[in-house]
Amino acid sequence: MLICLSFSSRFNWSELVPLQLWGRTLGLQTKNSQFLLEGMPFRIFGGSMHYFRVPREYWEDRMLKMKACGLNTLTTYVPWNLHEAVRGKFDFSRNLDLEAFLSLAAKNGLWVILRPGPYICSEWDLGGLPSWLLRDPEMQLRTTYKGFTEAVDAYFDHLMPIVVPLQARGPIIAVQVENEYGSYAKDPHYMTYVKMALLKRGIVELLMTSDNKNGLSFGLVEGALATVNFQKLEPGLLKYLDTVQRNQPKMVMEYWTGWFDNWGGPHYVFDADEMVNTVASILKLGASINLYMFHGGTNFGFMNGALQADEYKSDVTSYDYDAVLTEAGDYTSKFFKLRQLFSMIIGQPLPLPPMIESKASYGAILLHQYISLWDVLPSLLQPIKSELPINMENLHLNDSSGQSYGYVLYETVIFGGGHLHSRDHIRDRAQVFVNTMYVGELDYNSVELSLPEGQGFRQLRLLVENRGRVNYGLALNEQRKGLIGDIFLNKTPLRNFKIYSLEMKPGFMRSLRHTAGWTAVPDYFVGPAFFRGRLWIEHQPQDTFLKLQASPFLLSPLFFLDHDGWEKGVVFVNGQNLGRYWKIGPQETLYLPGPWLRKGSNEIVIFEERTAGRIIQSVDIPYLGRTQYVD
Repeated sequence: MLICLSFSSRFNWSELVPLQLWGRTLGLQTKNSQFLLEGMPFRIFGGSMHYFRVPREYWEDRMLKMKACGLNTLTTYVPWNLHEAVRGKFDFSRNLDLEAFLSLAAKNGLWVILRPGPYICSEWDLGGLPSWLLRDPEMQLRTTYKGFTEAVDAYFDHLMPIVVPLQARGPIIAVQVENEYGSYAKDPHYMTYVKMALLKRGIVELLMTSDNKNGLSFGLVEGALATVNFQKLEPGLLKYLDTVQRNQPKMVMEYWTGWFDNWGGPHYVFDADEMVNTVASILKLGASINLYMFHGGTNFGFMNGALQADEYKSDVTSYDYDAVLTEAGDYTSKFFKLRQLFSMIIGQPLPLPPMIESKASYGAILLHQYISLWDVLPSLLQPIKSELPINMENLHLNDSSGQSYGYVLYETVIFGGGHLHSRDHIRDRAQVFVNTMYVGELDYNSVELSLPEGQGFRQLRLLVENRGRVNYGLALNEQRKGLIGDIFLNKTPLRNFKIYSLEMKPGFMRSLRHTAGWTAVPDYFVGPAFFRGRLWIEHQPQDTFLKLQASPFLLSPLFFLDHDGWEKGVVFVNGQNLGRYWKIGPQETLYLPGPWLRKGSNEIVIFEERTAGRIIQSVDIPYLGRTQYVD
């Protein structure tokens, strides 16, 4: 690739690094269409990386790769729903240690643009908003509705004391006010409220907003620099910023280096040469830029978001994003092309790229034991009894914060069979059982089933999965999960439920390990059930990828089975929830970070909803599915 653009001047900011400007007084300013940092001209060459999507042990590696690419600024969102998963209980420890993450950025010479929300989008469940907000039936998210602002105020009261000291005496040079509000714009007073909530708690650095072109004029707030998000540089797009703010520096807050994937769709890729040429064009026009994403990481656990336009589509576990670094932090051609481009502009040698970590292929892993979900219920789960169905968020659990993620099992007694109709009250997908016999599924597209006739009273069971809350668009207030209304049998609403919460938190998984009832896996078994096995590692653990589609040519004769592998479920390794798998693809491997493994024995537990496969493969190459280029 030959970049045919010339740059009139080089930018040497070797002295403009956090540790050398400790205790700065001016910070980042705007003047005459350019940024100044401590009074000196500055261009933002940024990259997005989210601490909550990357194992803490790898934070510094990814930062060093940012520096080696030629970037000077890191941007990150802050996920409210992780930091306050239970209302009033705050967690900034371990992989959520924001202060440590920001301090590490400073140590490695990276400035920070912080994007604290409260809403972050980010293909993250409910755009980072905690689901317990939806317990209020009148809740109006992202507005000045009192129930929302009171919750935001309490959250910011805990978040900002961590952030504020890292301004002049740390790496933070700018703070974003909310996120893409112009595409929501339900309350003309809301952006002012968020801005004042930041200022009143001690934010003094430059404020910014971030919107796509269509939302730009609706997402403005006085006193904040407007920035724009896009992937294709349309003619006049950057000049359009002049129509909403005069004589200000131009900034692309999100230049989309790739795209995210949905279950059932392709793995999207974005041409590297087109991407780098567009970045060069943006820089040629004098703008600053942030690469979204530089490193995407993983939607570990149940944290993926979803889209709902014509139909509901949930996001896959991987957040590889076809970004500059892969999901596991490896280099791509985009990295080296960008490094070449930035080195032409920066008047100093770039650091050498760190060595990449080798990946391991640990081979076939036999899942030798199982326990049916039906056998787990009596010993590990205490049901909630209710005459009416209750949605997930309004279950009386977790200190009155409800259930946020995972599955809910609804049980009731029926007499006879007939016509079962959901009235579109399933969120998002239900497996239906009569006693333990699988009958079918209900979801957005399938709203009715025929139940077989039978003698006497029988149990009707609906195992409902929350596949991920929508994170973008106007439907945020309608993201309650589970059964959100009545289910009808022969036109009569069902009543008198036993409701089991299957959030699969660490405490539940520890109890599951010691429960009685684990037995050898039979030759044929249909879930839902938990399966477990062991991965033995002789040497220092390395990153690997778990493949749940059985490939006979990879197996020894001992492990050959005549089946198609696993169907749909969740994988846990040493208690860590790696995320979901689903045979409809595109994603076929789950990323397993080396730091989550240990020398010796490692426990693998799989919750399989339907058809179990007996073995999984540990491979050294990810497979994210059939590719399709972004148009």
